Amino acid sequence: MPKTLAHLWPQITAFTHLWAAWQSAARGKRSSPEVAGFDANAESSVLALQRALVDGTYAPSGYRSFLIHDPKRRWVSAAPFVDRVVHHALVRVIEPAFERSFIGDSYSNRVGKGTHAAVERAHGWAKRYRYVLQCDLRQFFPSVDHAVMLEILAKKISCSPTLALCAIILASGDGVLADEYDMVFFDGDDLLATYRPRGLPIGNLTSQFWANVLLNELDQLVKRTLQCKAYLRYVDDFLLFSDDKAELWAWKNAIRELLDGMRLTMHEKSSTVYPVANGIGFLGQRIFPTYRRLKTRNARAFEARFRDGQIAFNNGEISLEELTTHVRGWVAHAEHANTVGLRQHIFSKPWQPKKAKP
Repeated sequence: MPKTLAHLWPQITAFTHLWAAWQSAARGKRSSPEVAGFDANAESSVLALQRALVDGTYAPSGYRSFLIHDPKRRWVSAAPFVDRVVHHALVRVIEPAFERSFIGDSYSNRVGKGTHAAVERAHGWAKRYRYVLQCDLRQFFPSVDHAVMLEILAKKISCSPTLALCAIILASGDGVLADEYDMVFFDGDDLLATYRPRGLPIGNLTSQFWANVLLNELDQLVKRTLQCKAYLRYVDDFLLFSDDKAELWAWKNAIRELLDGMRLTMHEKSSTVYPVANGIGFLGQRIFPTYRRLKTRNARAFEARFRDGQIAFNNGEISLEELTTHVRGWVAHAEHANTVGLRQHIFSKPWQPKKAKP
């Protein structure tokens, strides 16, 4: 990959660019006290950030982490707002050049892509091919090795201050997901490998972008070297299709070898080859050649939330508009699968009664 990003620092640290980054980072969050505080003295806040970046005194602050289930259990880490402004300033400059090198069938955190587009693409290939190799990576965000990440960024970026800022942001995430990582030793490692800086905090704009930069190495291997015509990836979940099972198993071995060099590992048991006729569990749906279903846990989770929403409405805790908005959001998602019967089943049930007060 030729180095094309050489003189980025003046653009990243320009006042007008940092101002635009602040506006982007604040979008939809202006009611937050932290954002409102920055907003109240926006010009001086941006000038102070500019000075810190230019004179080399900028240092990220600590993260605020919390647990979510989406439906997987994940620790999400929120950076302080001023650091999020820096993330936006960096990504807005470097992302376009990297984006041009990404394959069309990488679907996460990209404009015009997303889960529904990925499922549609997978369904199209399930109609054409007999077998699929389905893979996902083990503890992906906690295991991202900082030295490997910087090496890949340096293939494209030759601007030293910009690379230094990438290193600072990466270092700020070291250890944030340490409790979510189970140590893996690779060939040639000694015990010092335990102390290698690793981890991309889930929640950072930079983490989402860098995940695509890192796994573009995988995408290029599959498309250019392995010559797989039917491949797609959403974050660290990916599918390869073929009519030849032996070919898919060979591709898995090649992928494992690449991942070893990047200090990443697959879930070996779940990363396997099977007939598409069995149904492909992917991004909340089960994809068959002629139809798609929502995964059972998705339907059950919505049904439980819908019941709770009915009770909350009856108790005056939420408005009918809020409940309707929630229902419409799920219906819009469910309509991307064959769910007419499921929706009729859920919405034909008796309305939940008002919950008695203790």
